[in-house]
Amino acid sequence: MSNLSDPRVLFAAERTLLAWNRTSLALIAFGFLIERSGLLIRFLDSEGKNGLSISFAFWVGLSFICLGSFSAIYSSRQFSALLKTLNSAEFPQGYGAKWGMYVNFVVALLGFSLVAVLFV
Repeated sequence: MSNLSDPRVLFAAERTLLAWNRTSLALIAFGFLIERSGLLIRFLDSEGKNGLSISFAFWVGLSFICLGSFSAIYSSRQFSALLKTLNSAEFPQGYGAKWGMYVNFVVALLGFSLVAVLFV
């Protein structure tokens, strides 16, 4: 339990959560880019000898997307645990402290949806 009675603790934790959100989005975007590069390899390879490269790009891309989705969930879980340690004086009046956490869960859900779509 925090004894600082200072809302800056909450805001610092929220900035960290949002930094993890950006990291999650970057990992998902990077994974999608890698996965789609397999299509470019397939298009440019007229002889069909880069089948392993295409498969490798697919699995590495999906791994990055899953990593980004898991990091969004885990950072939200960490932020939720931190919120439980703060006292009421550290929350500004009427401030929605859990909004960033909900956004992270939506990012994770969309990341996992992207993985499901790419498997089809």
